[in-house]
Amino acid sequence: MRETFAHWKSDFFTGLAVVLPAGISIAAVMWLFGTVANFTDRLLFFVPRGWTHARGGEGVVHWYWSALALLVAMVLIGLVGWAARHYLGRRMIRLADVALMRVPLLNKIYGTVRQINGALTSEETTSFKQVVLVESPRAGLYSLGFITGATQGEVEAKTGKRVIGVFVPTTPNPTNGFVYQVPEEEIVRLDMSVADGVKFIISLGSVPPARMMQSWRSQPTR
Repeated sequence: MRETFAHWKSDFFTGLAVVLPAGISIAAVMWLFGTVANFTDRLLFFVPRGWTHARGGEGVVHWYWSALALLVAMVLIGLVGWAARHYLGRRMIRLADVALMRVPLLNKIYGTVRQINGALTSEETTSFKQVVLVESPRAGLYSLGFITGATQGEVEAKTGKRVIGVFVPTTPNPTNGFVYQVPEEEIVRLDMSVADGVKFIISLGSVPPARMMQSWRSQPTR
């Protein structure tokens, strides 16, 4: 019985190692699709509810209608991008931008989101394009982080140093973390890509960067 249980235990963990990555990937895709569908399903307002929802309109949205709504959203976003490259489209977007900025409370949220989006998508900015090491949570221990940009103004004036903003994510969820203001000379810049840095964090450090793997493979065997 003990030997049988030992074999079953070994087979179970082997099967878990095979099934777990696929299961997590499928669950993540389903969660993402469900989250996005909560917004895109509203584009089906012109379709009778009895068609799009189960149980004659009382149940949930059929998955194929949600997929159609997602496709419609992608087409609409593409049309906005196409319009943004032309004069008339840019004028309309600018007018909508001015209108949103004149709405109380909404203008605060919209303005902040617009600034963050500009910082992340601009080709000139260095935000989240450089992986670094900073000493955290104490001296002698290093944490992986991403540069968010140079911190100017009051912080730089009162510290008397060129200070860099660094986002240090938590693991395995990189969407949470801490923002540190670190003197530039105390930052260790790395050659790894941002994608490799994110993989390293999500995998709890078990997936080394591709550059490191290539370096190991290129070393002669003894």
